[in-house]
Amino acid sequence: MRPGDDLAALLAEASGEGLREGDVLVVASKVVSKAEGRIARLRDVEPSPRAREIAAENDKDARLVQLVLDESSELLRAERGVLITETRQGYVCANAGIDQSNVPGDDSVVLLPLDPDNSARALREDLGRTHGVRPAVVITDSFGRPWRLGQIDVAVGAAGLRVLDDWRGRNDREGRELAVTEIAVVDAVAAAADLARAKDAGEPGVLVRGLERFVTEEHGPGAAALRRPREQDLFR
Repeated sequence: MRPGDDLAALLAEASGEGLREGDVLVVASKVVSKAEGRIARLRDVEPSPRAREIAAENDKDARLVQLVLDESSELLRAERGVLITETRQGYVCANAGIDQSNVPGDDSVVLLPLDPDNSARALREDLGRTHGVRPAVVITDSFGRPWRLGQIDVAVGAAGLRVLDDWRGRNDREGRELAVTEIAVVDAVAAAADLARAKDAGEPGVLVRGLERFVTEEHGPGAAALRRPREQDLFR
């Protein structure tokens, strides 16, 4: 994948039997970033004094730390070699979502798409224009979880899929009214799709079927709707 490649055409071709209305196309953010030219080279980065200080304290490459700072609206924590930031897109994650894995060469890193929700909408529209169908699109990235070990894929961008299935006000099987239950549909789809491919498979897209009840004609609010408001964030 190179900057400017027609990602919609490549994904449609790889879908085999063809896309259908009601499908969900789950796409790794890395391939979206590559198509959009969101690649940086460490040799082109000049670290600031602050980046050098943080890097020395956390045993990191100062150039990488500078990119993390550039891609963040706020550095929330820097300790034990881990940088937790709020990205410019509004996501709280490690290293501003910057990834060095599965990138050719030792000098290049991939940044998150500038606007993953907009990327999902554009990809959906491109597929509609060129192939006559508009599957829902979910763009994913791997995130750690503060309460549990391991990483899991979550949605950073979405279009055409209900992001939350709100059960508040409904009754459970015992007749009790549910007060807080909201199912994160797009995150569940992202996690399930990740299980269908190996991390080293080189397969950036997964076609999911059977979720027509969650697919919508309109693009919807996107994955940004899942970001927890600052006043509800237990870690700030």
